[in-house]
Amino acid sequence: MIKFVLTAGLALLSAFTAHADEIGVSRIVDAAIGDWNGDGKPDLALLAEAPGEAADDQLGVYIYLRDDHDLLRLATSAPGKIWGTTVAEGIYGQEPSIKAAGKSSIAIHSQNSAIGRDRWEQTLTLAYRNNQFVVAGYTYTHYDTLDPDAGGSCDYNALTGKLQRDGKDVKAEARTITIADWKDETGQSICGN
Repeated sequence: MIKFVLTAGLALLSAFTAHADEIGVSRIVDAAIGDWNGDGKPDLALLAEAPGEAADDQLGVYIYLRDDHDLLRLATSAPGKIWGTTVAEGIYGQEPSIKAAGKSSIAIHSQNSAIGRDRWEQTLTLAYRNNQFVVAGYTYTHYDTLDPDAGGSCDYNALTGKLQRDGKDVKAEARTITIADWKDETGQSICGN
């Protein structure tokens, strides 16, 4: 099974090189394989630096789906969405990641557990709905290294509107926000931070 997954992963990454004009292969930070649209074919999600991104610490989310010829085609491009350090000399505790979550979801994790007194972790969960990738969930925790009473947590299911803030249920609205339209400020305002 591991050999199959590695072989499939290498095949998908090699197929990605056909799109090297859009994102340089050397700019890929992390990748995940899953069947995002439920058609039984392995798709690809990338976290990558794109040329011309606004800031060096902002990464893009690029999701490829298989077409009728089993070729990967760019379905979603969302540059500048995820914060993280990606340089080899960077500081541990600021690395972003992307992985398959559940049957057809994508989890994108970012963090600052290394610098300053304000530490945080964030996970965006993406799902494929109505032929687009939407933010299905937003989880955010934070704490202050100098003030043990300052901190909190938020877990928001955007598809149902279910929100837990600091372990308590809070009323919220369901929202449909594509990853291309997502801003971290949206999640922060929903969480009341």
